[in-house]
Amino acid sequence: MNKLVAKSAASLGALGLMAVPALAQDAAPAVSPETQYIFNTLLFLIGGFLVMWMAAGFAMLEAGLVRSKNVSMQCLKNIALYSVAGLMFWITGYNLMYTGVDGGYIGSFGPYAFDAVGGNALDTGYSTASDWFFQMVFCATTASIVSGTLAERIKLWPFMIFTIVLTGFIYPIAGSWKWGAGWLDGMGFSDFAGSTLVHSVGGWAALTGALILGARKGKYGAGGSVHAMPGSSMPLATLGTFILWLGWFGFNGASQLAMGTIGDVTDVSRIFANTNMAAAAGVVVAMALTQILYKKVDVTMALNGALAGLVSITAEPLAPTVLQSVIVGGVGAAIVVFAVPLLDKLKIDDVVGAIPVHLLAGIWGTFIVPFSNGDTSYGTQLIGIVAYGAFVVVVSAIVWLILKYTIGIRVSEEEEAMGLDKAEIGVEAYPEFGTGSQRV
Repeated sequence: MNKLVAKSAASLGALGLMAVPALAQDAAPAVSPETQYIFNTLLFLIGGFLVMWMAAGFAMLEAGLVRSKNVSMQCLKNIALYSVAGLMFWITGYNLMYTGVDGGYIGSFGPYAFDAVGGNALDTGYSTASDWFFQMVFCATTASIVSGTLAERIKLWPFMIFTIVLTGFIYPIAGSWKWGAGWLDGMGFSDFAGSTLVHSVGGWAALTGALILGARKGKYGAGGSVHAMPGSSMPLATLGTFILWLGWFGFNGASQLAMGTIGDVTDVSRIFANTNMAAAAGVVVAMALTQILYKKVDVTMALNGALAGLVSITAEPLAPTVLQSVIVGGVGAAIVVFAVPLLDKLKIDDVVGAIPVHLLAGIWGTFIVPFSNGDTSYGTQLIGIVAYGAFVVVVSAIVWLILKYTIGIRVSEEEEAMGLDKAEIGVEAYPEFGTGSQRV
């Protein structure tokens, strides 16, 4: 039982109603189950490859926001974590999240089986492989969030081991509570496309890792001073943000989970519009606030403002009016603007701002769902937020600490100063502008 079943049943019911005209002369041919199957599957595939494209967005965003000596490492981590997520979600992740949860806390272990060649699962209303692919790319997104926060000082292989645990077990088990028809779903907790299930889960894992890993050398000085470490490329970071913005239409739009009726297509269109408006509001609010607070507009804040708006609207992108979408996205961006310096005061080093964007804006977006969706309650939303935070923090801390005290998670001071491109993988992103130019 997965999150598509209820939606598919509703769509089939709508088709049944369409097939009973009020008057004979008004009769119109109903959409066949085969046609619905095709359109539903197409929605999952299109949405899935748009979300897959977000992997490129995260890679470019992180490449732009880290220093030039660590760019190759971020590129490597992003293609590696996407690949690991795909393997782990097939090996056991999908079944843990969707198979046999039945109102409980966990699904079943074991690999997922697709339809036979030429199969037609008309009883579900979509291809099972398209469903798996769409859910898998969400899983990979969760790991990308952790990558940016811990950049520039974490070892490659301990990070990859944590990614295996996160994508194969932590994310699927947490996801089963809502999308797998688990205990939170039974309570009425609502998270349409993953402000908490994807973004806050990744954010909690990133925060836990940052606290255990520690800040970059030289980031924080005596007397509470904070030393800026500017990123290597604002054009790359901007490109990454636009790619993520584009991918979010698949992230939110395809989470409608059906495209077999006029109503479904109309709702997908509404989700696209609301998603875009929330992101736009996030940019404008971030620009205005940084101008007021710092007398200059901070481009990195504008980029993260867009992402905060997108994260915030993800928990409920269908129900809000345009004005409500603007408010939700704008408040999400404001949270980021004020949270970034707060993290620095707490000496929590988040290289790309993923904790404010994905964790805090994700919490905001999840909590505010009843603002536009009267079928939910603030109390239930808060229970879900706390439950996810407690679970992810505890399990992540156990994994990070085991790694820290066995194989170690942090590079040496010498390797950190050298840059992970050279120290860990031996391939510099910009050799002609860095130390590599001295050898030519």
